[in-house]
Amino acid sequence: MKTFSAFARPNIPAQSFGTSVAPIMIQFMGRPISISPDSITFMEGEGNYTFIYTNAGKKYLVSRTLKSLSEHLTSNFIRVHKSYVVNANYVEEQLVHDRILKMAGGKEVMISRRKLREISGILDHSYFRVSA
Repeated sequence: MKTFSAFARPNIPAQSFGTSVAPIMIQFMGRPISISPDSITFMEGEGNYTFIYTNAGKKYLVSRTLKSLSEHLTSNFIRVHKSYVVNANYVEEQLVHDRILKMAGGKEVMISRRKLREISGILDHSYFRVSA
């Protein structure tokens, strides 16, 4: 894997290259609010609308597609179904025979049949991550 820290970045401040992801801005009750991607447990898409579930137990309805929202997220987020994107950090249990992920907060998310093997492999390896 290549790292690009040795290259010069003219006219761009160094703090803009941090590992943190910019918060997602949404409209809620007529006011713009920002949601940190780290606080999102999963997102559920329904057509041109998306429900965002947070670790605080809140549910937000956004008039954006699941695909457009998932483009702004980190690699911790996994597309497990046509209608679901989950944050791997909040997966508590995987029920393989039922194709269900139990999320933090008690919610359950379906895994598509075609992605079951891939998701199982990703989640099994996610427990071996080393963080500095």
